[in-house]
Amino acid sequence: MTTSPLVFITGASSGIGQALAASFYDAGYRLALVARRTGEIESWASARQLGADRYRVYGADVAQTDSIVAAGNACIEQQGLPDVVIANAGISVGIDTGEREDIDVMARTFATNNVGLMATFHPFVRAMVRRGSGRLVGIGSVASIRGLPGHGAYCASKAGVVAYCESLRGELHGSGVKVVTLCPGYIDTPLTQGNRYGMPFLMKAEDFANQALRAIEAGTSYRVIPWQMGVVAKIMRMLPNAVLDRAVQGRERKKRSGEA
Repeated sequence: MTTSPLVFITGASSGIGQALAASFYDAGYRLALVARRTGEIESWASARQLGADRYRVYGADVAQTDSIVAAGNACIEQQGLPDVVIANAGISVGIDTGEREDIDVMARTFATNNVGLMATFHPFVRAMVRRGSGRLVGIGSVASIRGLPGHGAYCASKAGVVAYCESLRGELHGSGVKVVTLCPGYIDTPLTQGNRYGMPFLMKAEDFANQALRAIEAGTSYRVIPWQMGVVAKIMRMLPNAVLDRAVQGRERKKRSGEA
């Protein structure tokens, strides 16, 4: 009897992480769900009537390396080596370099979005190489394409996600382990609902998750979802700096920590 595949997802208590969990579950996967707010995952799982033998919940903070590494090791011990690992957990907060406290925001952002991503992959990478198969998935963003005023921490961290995953993909080439980088555009989640600027091609989290599932199973190295934002991203990448600078003048900035 073949055991159903297993997916390990961080940031699974809401938003994209929760939508990914639903899509993978519906596709027949077992779930290893990770978040700081484990109660919210349990409530969601109960409301959705998930089979008790098809999911487990692990409490961890990806910004604390020992915490997320321990969750990964517990997953291997309790459920086995995953087929897919999705480093989805992330934070997005506006910053102003002139404000001292925003240096700490920058540090927290990188601890979560970048160091936390590497720490999420760490428990699994060598075992996947020995097995000769697996998917390591980094969730980037179209915000990685160009820096935007007030978004310095988030844009820089997501650019780091893309570069890190590209490096890791090269390291694992030929091993059978695929590294997949997904860059969401604007997805309707609690993370984006407080944004005070226009969000073109806004997409439902469920629709994003369904497209992401297909890209992950195909082992696609890089994809922007939805495709329309991929076109916008390419155009933005080609814009001369002077044109981009004029285009973003007056654009509303992301809320800083503590802003209503």
